[in-house]
Parts: sequence; C-alpha cells; structure tokens
Amino acid sequence: MDTTQAYGRISRILHWGLAALFLWQFLGMAVKLVLGRVPLSGFFVGLHQPVGLAIFALIALRVLWALLNRGHRPGHGAGALGLAARLGHLTLYTVMVAVPLLALLRAFGNTRGFAPWGFEIFAPRAQEIAWMVNLGNAAHGLLAWTLAALIAGHIVMALLHHFVLRDGLLRRMIG
Repeated sequence: MDTTQAYGRISRILHWGLAALFLWQFLGMAVKLVLGRVPLSGFFVGLHQPVGLAIFALIALRVLWALLNRGHRPGHGAGALGLAARLGHLTLYTVMVAVPLLALLRAFGNTRGFAPWGFEIFAPRAQEIAWMVNLGNAAHGLLAWTLAALIAGHIVMALLHHFVLRDGLLRRMIG
C-alpha cells in the first residue's frame, strides 16, 4: 500500500510500467511520422493495438489502485503549486483513460474486428458504425499527442521538484 511518505511497490510498478508502454507507443508513432511506412514503423504499428490494450488494462488497475489508496498517498502540497499538481494529475488520468477508450470505440464500430494477441474482443461487423469510427479517428491521435505533451510536462515538473525544489518527490516515486 501507499503511505503519506511514499508510493508503494504496486503504485511504482504501475507508474513505470505505463511509462515504458507509453514510450513504446510514442516512439512507434514518431518513427511512422518521420520514416513513413517502412519495416521499422510497421513493427511498431503492428503492435500498437495490443500494447494499447495493455495500457488500457494497466490504467484501469492504476485508477482502481489509486482509489483504494486514497488518503494514504503522498499529498500534492498546499497552495497554487499543490492545486496545479492535483489538476495536472486529474488531466493526465482523464486523457489516459480517454485515448484508449476512443480507440476501443473505433475498433467496435469498424468492420475489421479487434483481436489483439489473437483473442477476439470485437468480432468483425458487416456494417461500420460511422459515428464511432469518425469520433475515434478524429480524437484518438489528437488526444494521444496531447497526452505526450502532458507527460512531458509531468516529467519536467518531477525534475523541477528534484533538482530545484529538492523536496524528495522523485524519490517517493522511484522507491
């Protein structure tokens, strides 16, 4: 369990596991944007849906774990910086949930079906549900890059806490 002084082992595993999977996804999409459709980007893109589903599962576990540890976790601090931290984390969690939900909505509405790792989650459908596909197409990528920017801000703030404020925040998350 988490304590008011530090995040517990499960919180740290979920945090850094998600960090690694997000890095994988963003690296793959960046390779695709820079190099186009080449074998290297195909390797990443071919794993985008299964890794995305793993991210969604870990996010669900992380949200549940955060709720179970509510009141036991280290605080965000007082004043404007504490409020900014709370709002920043709320925004991160909201976008982290929205991005894979939009992908799942798109997968449900398209005609291809969805079977990451060979396990069918959504069977192929005869007719596309246009609003689902269109919403997913319009918002998934945009919110994913928004998430990348939020993560970059999260990293900057963690480094600021560690090197400038020297308040031990990063040590609480590293363990």
